[in-house]
Amino acid sequence: MSEEQEQRRRVRSFVRRPGRLTPAQQRALEDLLPIYAVPDDADTLDELFERPAPLIVEIGCGNGEALCWMAAREPHANFVGIEVHEPGVGRLLRGLEAAGLGNVRVAMRDAVEVLQQQPEASIDMLRVYFPDPWPKKRHHKRRLVSPAFAALAARVLRPGGRLHLATDWVPYAEWMHDVLAEQPALENLGGPDVVKPDWRPETHFERRGLKRGHEVRDLLYRRRPDVECVGPPGC
Repeated sequence: MSEEQEQRRRVRSFVRRPGRLTPAQQRALEDLLPIYAVPDDADTLDELFERPAPLIVEIGCGNGEALCWMAAREPHANFVGIEVHEPGVGRLLRGLEAAGLGNVRVAMRDAVEVLQQQPEASIDMLRVYFPDPWPKKRHHKRRLVSPAFAALAARVLRPGGRLHLATDWVPYAEWMHDVLAEQPALENLGGPDVVKPDWRPETHFERRGLKRGHEVRDLLYRRRPDVECVGPPGC
């Protein structure tokens, strides 16, 4: 089987659900995405910025509310937001322009594929906030956090880099904890639940979950500098 065929067969952690674009979001995609977009042929995410700075990647940044908030409060860092939902990306782009944020770039692609293209030890922090929990057992194979993802995160994180996750689905938090515990290159910094760090704002998905009576869990890991990652891909 060719690499292209294998990519088509891979089970993804998301479904491209069609969403209705507002005229403003459509204009943002047409006019602003070329300015902020991560090119498909970019060798590294670092090269997208004109300055050396800590690189923070948010996977599944939704409508960009949290990403804009974090980028404005951490101007010393470079941010890359990854999101496939077009209306959300349109809203994110409008937020970036309105706030005049120059330290953010946007990848409208599969996050796993973006990370697979990155060199080893090239990212300072990965942030994954409220990914789809795929609660039905038959859909668990679609969950983003898996042994392969844990290995991939360990590969791209710099020594001492952090992996921060949050979810409002307690069974998924327990799943994350169990999966990540099997990756020796990632050190648990206090899970299965840590106090929400100051750098994470309350998100739209979080507020919605809390209104439904869900409990929010934060998990935080450090890339061990003296331990090799194990498992696929490419460790």
